[in-house]
Amino acid sequence: MASQARKGGVSLPERRNPKKDDDGVIARISQSQIVARGKQATSDAAFVAKKLLKSTGKAAWIFGTSFIILVVPLIIEMDREQQLSDFELQQANILGTSAGSAPPVK
Repeated sequence: MASQARKGGVSLPERRNPKKDDDGVIARISQSQIVARGKQATSDAAFVAKKLLKSTGKAAWIFGTSFIILVVPLIIEMDREQQLSDFELQQANILGTSAGSAPPVK
């Protein structure tokens, strides 16, 4: 059934046998063992690079989310503490007392 020609279809020309002796230099080079090994090495390198990028992305995600959950709240709290310390120092300067001493008792 597949060998019957369809009406209105386009028939493709017969394929050449790639193993003929009349192939050109480029065809012989592309079929050489060195080219096959090069293609295999390239394929292996691409596979390793893909795996490396995937695992690096996972590690970056873990590091980023851990940083957001653990370190950012610490930074915010340290900033609040610094602002409170600056505010107390400013009030002490306005009231005329030194920052290290207690206010005078009457």
